[in-house]
Amino acid sequence: MIKHVVCFKLKDNSDEQKEKATNVLMSMITKVPTIWGIEVGQDILGSKRSYDIILQVVVESMEKLEEYQNDPYHVNVVKKYMHEHVERSVAVDYEID
Repeated sequence: MIKHVVCFKLKDNSDEQKEKATNVLMSMITKVPTIWGIEVGQDILGSKRSYDIILQVVVESMEKLEEYQNDPYHVNVVKKYMHEHVERSVAVDYEID
């Protein structure tokens, strides 16, 4: 199993924009078949070093991670939306049991 984690710093980190981004990310659960699990959270601290949103996705294998990365809904809807609203992001992918 692979966990894909991305932290997003939004251009506009208002509660409204955080909620919109959360909904877009969560929409993948029914639209991207390679996802085994998904979790999206909003930062509650709001410090200067904080990111605003975290996405955690679990997929079965490295091959499924590649499918996820190239999934049409992920690319054309989610990535497009997030790229328009994100100032910066960081990611990590790692194996889990």
